[in-house]
Amino acid sequence: MRLSRDKINLISHGLAERLASLDQVEFIEDRNTIRLAVVEVLTKWLKKEEEVDKGARHKVESQKRGIPEGSAEWEVLYRKYYEEEMRNVE
Repeated sequence: MRLSRDKINLISHGLAERLASLDQVEFIEDRNTIRLAVVEVLTKWLKKEEEVDKGARHKVESQKRGIPEGSAEWEVLYRKYYEEEMRNVE
């Protein structure tokens, strides 16, 4: 899933605010440092997810016969290859 920088920032602000409101959570860093760490983690994860998606799509497209995207067979193969690619993520 692709998220804009604005959406990532919105999520990071919301998460930092929510964590700060919990009695069980105590920050040892300031809120903005936490927020920036969330941005970094989300950005890295989304890049890895994009790579996994590309890998799965490539595997489906490399089948001997063309499989139309959106068909039931395409969806099954995509899910299978997506899960394979996810297992290879560091």
